[in-house]
This record gives sequence, C-alpha cells and structure tokens, in this order.
Amino acid sequence: MAVNEKRVKDLMVPIDEYPVVSIEATLLEVVNALHESHSAGPPDREPPRAVLVMDEQKRIVGKIGHLLVLKAVESQQHIKCTINALTSGGVGQEFVEWMVENLRFWQEDISDLCRRVRKMPVKEAMLPIHESIDAESSLGEAIHGFVAWQTLSLLVTRQGEIVGILRLADVYHAVAAEIRNVRDEDAKGEKYE
Repeated sequence: MAVNEKRVKDLMVPIDEYPVVSIEATLLEVVNALHESHSAGPPDREPPRAVLVMDEQKRIVGKIGHLLVLKAVESQQHIKCTINALTSGGVGQEFVEWMVENLRFWQEDISDLCRRVRKMPVKEAMLPIHESIDAESSLGEAIHGFVAWQTLSLLVTRQGEIVGILRLADVYHAVAAEIRNVRDEDAKGEKYE
C-alpha cells in the first residue's frame, strides 16, 4: 500500500493488544504490565513503551510510560511534604532553598526510592490523555497531530469509541521507509536544495 493511501487504522495497534491497567493500579502493576507486553508482543512490532490507564467506567483516561515511571522514582514528594511543613511553620525561605539544593535525589539510594514508589497509585504519576485521532484520518493528519501535540502516541477513535493507539514510532517507520524508497523523479513539485 502506498504511503499516501495509508490511514491511521493501517498503522495503529488495536486497543485489545495494548497493555491497560486500572486507575487504581500501582506503579508496580504498571512496570509488570510493560514487562509482560515486551515479551508477549509480535516479533515484527516494537513493544509498547507505555501502559494505558482505564477508569471505573472503562474509559481510557491516561497513559504512563518509561519516562513517567522514572519521574515518579525521581520525584521528591516526601521532601516536598517536609518543606511545606517547614514553610508553614515559619522557617525562612533561604533555609528551605538550601534544603532543596542539598537534599537531592541522586544522593539517595535508588533501591529505597524504588521501594517507595512500588505502591504509588498510577493516577499520581500518569499523564491524562486528551488528544485523539480518527481511524480514517490520513498519515499527513497523524503527522500533524504528533508535531502539534508533541506526544509519543495518540488514541485512535472510530465513531467516538477508542479502538487503538497510534504510536509515533510506527508513523516514523512508515515515513522513513518512504524517504528511503521514493525516487527523485517521482517527486511532485520542486526538489529540496
């Protein structure tokens, strides 16, 4: 199929083939779902790098991927709580700034941080999803969506229902293949110089 004829539905991963967790799940459940999806997926497809989050009404409301898991590990929620308590108790701003500078994440034991976030609710670390694209949209519309929204994936809808997820990597591979395969004489209009 020519790249100009491809639709979002041709490149999307069906929703039932993508890892999903409940909004009540923990980060440990997210990490386990990602691990399982990496080993269970087809060998010709890149593994998922995110898990979708479903609410009580079975709607996809968010996603969490590698970067957000690492941000959760790095987050200093326990320090923020301590700082809030100190500032509300009258401790000066200069001392609080000194604490922030000197109580850095990288000084803590990574195993301790990982132990802390295992039970963190996914809803505290996930990214809410608002962007979507229709399954019948063109590849050009998908590229525009990725660039405009600066996202790694888009929910795919058909008649308002979520039917899949379109990943930036899959769109990139289709475009990269076209760049490699298109001949200059096939190009319409002026050549890039």
